[in-house]
Amino acid sequence: MGREMEVKKKAEGEYEVTVREGSSATTHRVTLRAADWHSLCKGRVTPEELVRRSFEFLLEREPKEAILREFDLPVIAKYFPEYPRKIGKLLSGST
Repeated sequence: MGREMEVKKKAEGEYEVTVREGSSATTHRVTLRAADWHSLCKGRVTPEELVRRSFEFLLEREPKEAILREFDLPVIAKYFPEYPRKIGKLLSGST
């Protein structure tokens, strides 16, 4: 059973993420301020790529159904304190 993910920019700083696994799917509304984008990835990737990689981070830790349906991307650190460090390393290519 493969997983598919689609990230669509809905408005400036607002993204819709759809995660499909088998016959089920979830949709999430994610907001990302420019300052948070820069803080998390130092501009190394597009905001859409940061959102996608952040969902990969989340999906390694919980099922798609457990991910909040609407949230501001930096909120991930509230639940997973290692998120800012891990996403920075992931996007810089180091482990």
